[in-house]
Amino acid sequence: MRKMINDPESFVDEMLDGILRAHRGELKRAEDPRAIVRADAPVSGKVAIATGGGSGHLPVFLGYVGRGLTDGCAIGNVFSSPSAEQMLAVARAVNGGRGVLFLYGNYGGDVMNFSFAAELAEGEGIQTATVTAADDIASAPKGEEQRRRGIAGIFFLYKIAGAAADEGADLREVVAVTEKAAASLRSMGVALSSCIIPSAGHPTFEVPPGQMEIGMGIHGEPGVRRGPLESANEITDQIITALLQDLPHDEGDRVDILVNGLGATPPEELYIICGRACVLLEERGLLLRRAWVGEYATSLEMAGMSISLLRLDDQLVRLLDAPASSPLLVRL
Repeated sequence: MRKMINDPESFVDEMLDGILRAHRGELKRAEDPRAIVRADAPVSGKVAIATGGGSGHLPVFLGYVGRGLTDGCAIGNVFSSPSAEQMLAVARAVNGGRGVLFLYGNYGGDVMNFSFAAELAEGEGIQTATVTAADDIASAPKGEEQRRRGIAGIFFLYKIAGAAADEGADLREVVAVTEKAAASLRSMGVALSSCIIPSAGHPTFEVPPGQMEIGMGIHGEPGVRRGPLESANEITDQIITALLQDLPHDEGDRVDILVNGLGATPPEELYIICGRACVLLEERGLLLRRAWVGEYATSLEMAGMSISLLRLDDQLVRLLDAPASSPLLVRL
């Protein structure tokens, strides 16, 4: 293991301490050390957006706490769900009187703990609603979308939900537009190497040199195919083809694309992928509105990338282009 850390058991808490020191005045702790919220939370009269999940994926989840995005985040250990009590602490801290939307990835532990937190919050008089990101088409077949994992496409949901809340939409309206975006969102990735969880000290899984795994999850969940490492164009062709087969669309539809690095893939390679993807989308009659390229959801030092496609309408375009800022993100 080659990591610049101290005690693996203090990895998450030392990381959070560094983030709060680096971004003082923008982020603060709530009543729990693992509950981080906007410095100006709660924002009175606005629907609050709360998220959370395991560490090891920055900027997901904590990186999306900010204006026009989420209001707070509960942070678990590496690849582990935060507790219901931590999620409840976030809900209490961000509630501005118009309800709280829990927006997070579709993973068993998160679903269980967020559901319990929602029950506890409702018992305290905090109105809640839930939307889960389930954009990874490799994790379950068409027709079983409710079983799919959430990966980098959740960025679009944060942006849309946060913008709608900032516009003054009520909780029902924020949920409706976020669910609409989620239904029009598809993602798929490829892994070239494993990550190393600090407390384990060894790779979580093995991808042999010269191999790749199409569809592997961000925690090392099995993909749909393992084989020899192919060219950037060949990988992109497979992923774009799979996404378009799964995403209902018509010629002339507008789309945004997100090319996301998993932690150890340089931006130069991501832009090669993006260039090929843009050509393919245009060849298939889709109108590419905007490409987002960078690290939006990582897996420690895993090598690889994912591509997300979002089919757009006028409302989603407006919300995606609304002002937003987070201290952990460079470009929105």
